[in-house]
Amino acid sequence: MAENSKHIYDESKIKTLSSLEHIRLRTGMYIGRIGNGSHPDDGCYMLLKEVIDNAVDEYIMGHGKEVHVTIEGNRVSVRDFGRGIPLGKVVDCVSKINTGAKYNDEVFQFSVGLNGVGTKAVNALSKMFLVRSVRESQFVEASFKQGKLKNQKNGKESKEPDGTYIEFEPDPVIFKETSFRQDHVEYRLRHYSFLNTGLKLILKMDGMTEPKVFQSRLGLMDLVMEDLEADGSEPFYPPLHYAGKTLEFCFTHCNSRYGETFYSFVNGQYTADGGTHLSAFREGLLKAVNEFGNVKYEGDDVREAMVGAVAIRLKDPVFESQTKNKLGNTEIRTDLVNKVREELLHFFNRNKEIAEKIIGKAEDTRQLRKELQEVKKLARERAKAITLRIPQLKDCKNHLDKKRDKGGGTMVFICEGQSAAGSITSCRDVNNQAVFVLKGKPLNVWDLKRDVVYRNDEMYNLMQGLNIEDNLEGLRYEKVILATDADVDGLHIRNLMITYFFRFFDQLVHDGHLFVLETPLFRVRNKEKTVYCYSEAEREEAMKVLGGKPEITRFKGLGEISPAEFKQFIGKEMRLSRVEYAPKSEAAGILTFYMGKNTPERKDFIMENLVVPVED
Repeated sequence: MAENSKHIYDESKIKTLSSLEHIRLRTGMYIGRIGNGSHPDDGCYMLLKEVIDNAVDEYIMGHGKEVHVTIEGNRVSVRDFGRGIPLGKVVDCVSKINTGAKYNDEVFQFSVGLNGVGTKAVNALSKMFLVRSVRESQFVEASFKQGKLKNQKNGKESKEPDGTYIEFEPDPVIFKETSFRQDHVEYRLRHYSFLNTGLKLILKMDGMTEPKVFQSRLGLMDLVMEDLEADGSEPFYPPLHYAGKTLEFCFTHCNSRYGETFYSFVNGQYTADGGTHLSAFREGLLKAVNEFGNVKYEGDDVREAMVGAVAIRLKDPVFESQTKNKLGNTEIRTDLVNKVREELLHFFNRNKEIAEKIIGKAEDTRQLRKELQEVKKLARERAKAITLRIPQLKDCKNHLDKKRDKGGGTMVFICEGQSAAGSITSCRDVNNQAVFVLKGKPLNVWDLKRDVVYRNDEMYNLMQGLNIEDNLEGLRYEKVILATDADVDGLHIRNLMITYFFRFFDQLVHDGHLFVLETPLFRVRNKEKTVYCYSEAEREEAMKVLGGKPEITRFKGLGEISPAEFKQFIGKEMRLSRVEYAPKSEAAGILTFYMGKNTPERKDFIMENLVVPVED
């Protein structure tokens, strides 16, 4: 009876939240991840995006040619020179959800903001929020704190041009230790400029000696060329560029990339997960190539090593969520496929030399694919001849099954050497924790082609052990955890494995399955207490807490930690760091520098930047 009284479910348990309360309580529904500013999709950049979107919408409708963005610390201001919010609705437009002009096609035909949520969410999630609208020498200004109106005034302003000024600072109660990074802000502003040819965005940030201007003349072609320049790739032919009123696309091939790189946008909104517009473009491209060349290529043959972008303008886009990562309007697919196909056929007939290069590139890819199929066949036959099981895998009893919603919490530790594997294997949970043992340092695959996965036994066995050869549908573990020593060799092995997954199985990283196991660097103990420390700062703190002269042990390898000790590091208190995904266009330059064949350049970089601490 006492047990039941603790969990009474009646009318008193039902709550109705105001829109303001709901935004602050369920922040992720409105802006996705909160983060700390280190990732380009963290919440602080979503707040900035929502405000800039409104300024860009004004430009799309032909009002205002500049947007000024200023960031001082965590305080952000955005000034556009559009029509300004109607003065009688300034407060409502930034504080009452589902209020705005984006529902009116006469005012905004191709708007990024659709749901009347954007600036209201920014207001609700801000420590301070100020809006000022100027129209025909009249102004209204209102200030808020955490979405609640604090002050409002109006009057005449003879000198200030029409437009809207918004200033905000993310609320530290929600955005703990958040800061804006200049590179992430610039990345967003560049995208706005590529998608809105002629628009001038002017950025001022702490540490900048002078404002930075972002303005594009060639639209998506500038985006494609910038992507190629990021890792020094050369276009196989001049980028093919089409720009119409509601559709724009641009693409080319290069010889130094693996896979395809595509950017997709709807009404200026970057759709990271693509959607109908991107799949329709791919289909239209394939149909045009096959029809022009009278061939039957597969989509992967045509798009291999392709870099491109597609942008559409749509009156009533349907997105999967407020963060607008994927377009879902299926009714536009047929018309879009036909439009892409027709425009490309026109281009191919006018530029037959480029068309032949595209067909030649597709034919080379098809031949490579056939050769790879032969290598795959040989690898599978070799594996069957050796054993029916994977020798390096110490498996667990349960496995991930997404379709049946089973196997949550399953994981596989990838470690190097029998010593480390022995510690983990002897104390693991045999139901949910598997161990894959690497035999020494794995191969650096950054500059290699996919056939290496089938020619190298270790790479092949790992792929088969995870069951990710074709896609992630059969992935056997929810978490793939890199468990390497905390020394130079261990970090090198970790980087080699991250490179392997990013190069050939980047969807595993994209979907958040790849992790790094954090193990303690030090053990500090006296007769009464033992403290495990994951950094030098934690070690110093432990020494102060324990007092006297405690015994300090530096763990250099996982094999040095006894199984009895190790059990707690892979149990409920396990510390994991997720490997963050970045598009290949962003990560390729870093990986090419650190994992490519430019050893002399890396050596010079190390010698110039190496810092050796001096011991007293």
